[in-house]
Amino acid sequence: MSRPDAKGQLSRWLDRFALAAAAADRSALLALFAEDCYWRDLLAFTWNLHTAEGREGVGDLIDATLARTRPSAFTVQDEVSETDGVIEGFFTFETSEARCRGYVRLKGDLCWTLLTSMEELKGFEEKKGRRRVMGAQHGIHRDRQTWLERRQEEEASLGSETQPYCLIVGAGQGGLALGARLKRLGVPTLIVEAHERPGDAWRKRYKSLCLHDPVWYDHMPYLPFPDDWPVYTPKDKMADWLEAYARVMELNVWSSSPCRKASFDAARGQWTVEVIREGKPVTLTPRHLILATGMSGIPNEPAFAGMDLFAGEQCHSSRYKSSDAYSGKKCVVIGSNNSAHDICADLWEKGADVTMVQRTSTHVATSDALFRFGTSRLYSEDALERGIDTDKADLLNASVPYRLMPELLKPVTASIKAADADLLGRLEKAGFLLDFGDDESGLFLKYMRRGSGYYIDVGASDLIANGDIKLKSGVGVREITRNGVVLSDGTELPADLIVYATGYGSMNGWAARLISQEVADRVGKVWGLGSGTTKDPGPWEGEPRNMWKPTRQDGLWFHGGNLHQSRHYSQYLALQLKARLEGIPTPVFGIPPVHHLA
Repeated sequence: MSRPDAKGQLSRWLDRFALAAAAADRSALLALFAEDCYWRDLLAFTWNLHTAEGREGVGDLIDATLARTRPSAFTVQDEVSETDGVIEGFFTFETSEARCRGYVRLKGDLCWTLLTSMEELKGFEEKKGRRRVMGAQHGIHRDRQTWLERRQEEEASLGSETQPYCLIVGAGQGGLALGARLKRLGVPTLIVEAHERPGDAWRKRYKSLCLHDPVWYDHMPYLPFPDDWPVYTPKDKMADWLEAYARVMELNVWSSSPCRKASFDAARGQWTVEVIREGKPVTLTPRHLILATGMSGIPNEPAFAGMDLFAGEQCHSSRYKSSDAYSGKKCVVIGSNNSAHDICADLWEKGADVTMVQRTSTHVATSDALFRFGTSRLYSEDALERGIDTDKADLLNASVPYRLMPELLKPVTASIKAADADLLGRLEKAGFLLDFGDDESGLFLKYMRRGSGYYIDVGASDLIANGDIKLKSGVGVREITRNGVVLSDGTELPADLIVYATGYGSMNGWAARLISQEVADRVGKVWGLGSGTTKDPGPWEGEPRNMWKPTRQDGLWFHGGNLHQSRHYSQYLALQLKARLEGIPTPVFGIPPVHHLA
């Protein structure tokens, strides 16, 4: 329960911030921040996704951006809360270029954390609400075009008579979410997809796949799921939704159209991209190329000795489809993260004899406990009843700087561990190697740091604990033989099928394949925070590397992540691209140096 004057205290802080900003008084602005402070900016000041840490970092941000942005019209929005002496709340403001929202946390009279987020560009607002188009053209008009005729003309001309300003590679949730944002902003955009239909990236995966995140977390932009949509979405239902979404949002998608190669002409500021459409090469010349292929790169295909000798079937987990042919067969799955667990369970359900080979430890949390102690605070029916809709939830989620997350998430992880204690104990008894992150901060930071190393349990853990799925843990693979797998401890596992659930590389691997290794190296590693933890080498960067923001290759962008991230961060990527289309200056503050190539 907040004090009656909590809102007044936050309002007074904003007033002082506004006065100091109007006067360009750097000292007065810095005096409003605690020594231990964080300012996360999503485009509003920096034209970047950037977190300034400490007064020195905040001072650098002010020096570089204040004169240009001229922030004003700060107004407290909604109720203000106070917990353990921290006052926090939403506010709105404007810059010279945009309308924005923010979220601030105060300790006493000083700012602890500040989020500033661009919402819309002045003069280039989406045509929604009172600005929506009429649609129908009333009256009698000679040679009138119907909506269908206009739509067909647009589809026929894009890529031939007219070139897209943006070319998005990938028609999964990331590409479609961004495509919808750009469509609403009037940015000529084409999405190309190697598969036959939008959503096939889900549709063509193994039969038992479903979303491990709950429905409230997974809405697409503008078109939320119906209120009877299941909590956890089966993959084919998700695929059908994405296909329908592309059609309803009137997105220009070329299916069965793989990208073959791309190159950038710096002098002309445009790409030359070869796409295969209807069996023939088509050359496109967009200004911006967006790789929207998820947050994973090319599959990590292992090179174990003897793989060429194996007499059975073998595949990477990305190519595994179904367990139908393996009833009564011996199957070995090498890996112990989400896909490995799902595939093992899928094979077991069909009566296969399944062994999981766990080479290193895995973080396990049940979906129920993860939802109860984690996601549900912002994304649930309870949250909606408290007035936290998807937009508010996304901003609240974004308002926590990554540097603070480990300490904030450790108690959440401890609660999840306590709720899952019986299952975790049985897993350890079965020999399963568990961890909860290098610093006990749990699943979300493992995902943000390395994109691997965890399993959200939807049933496979019980099968392992019970011995229904056999387990070999703490061992590597020595070689593959004609009839099976030899492990580093000398154990030989006979196999009719081997699935290599060995993960994926960095997204810049797609850039290397499509463009060049030189460009991939110029961009550097994609994803990770520089935390110095396993598979996330330092130095600290404070934001996901190269995601949703400018890279060191002009005109090349990376977009993806889970459904929540695809929804939320597509807003900022779309605004960056719209600004460039309209010739709005976008001086970028805070592009970090490249420390890692992959």
